[in-house]
Amino acid sequence: MKILGIGVDIVDNSRIDRSLKNNSFIKRVFSKSEILSAEKTKDKKSYYSKRFAAKEAFSKSIGTGFRNNLNFKDISIVNNKLGKPSFVITEKIKKIIKKHFKTSSFNFFLSISDENKYSIAYVILQKSKK
Repeated sequence: MKILGIGVDIVDNSRIDRSLKNNSFIKRVFSKSEILSAEKTKDKKSYYSKRFAAKEAFSKSIGTGFRNNLNFKDISIVNNKLGKPSFVITEKIKKIIKKHFKTSSFNFFLSISDENKYSIAYVILQKSKK
């Protein structure tokens, strides 16, 4: 299997914390499901910082950044029961990957971590066997 792209991003958590005071920031960057999940967590700064870093790393892994009609809200992160994060792959994302990489068979791998001051995310986009 071939690696199509990688992306990494680090976020200063205090920057995101300041942005959270602006409700339009939350609505512009995060999906409805992410906002609902954030309501259930005690550390919203960490929750949102990690997801912001993951979205930035995602955009870098596909090599486009946030252009060509890709927006923050198009990228949504969920966690399984054990806490492992992954991306929700929408039809829009499938179309972007197909156009940019000429494949409809792919996987994303996401790792997120944080400390008091920083959050980091690492993404690998891999072509998968079909």
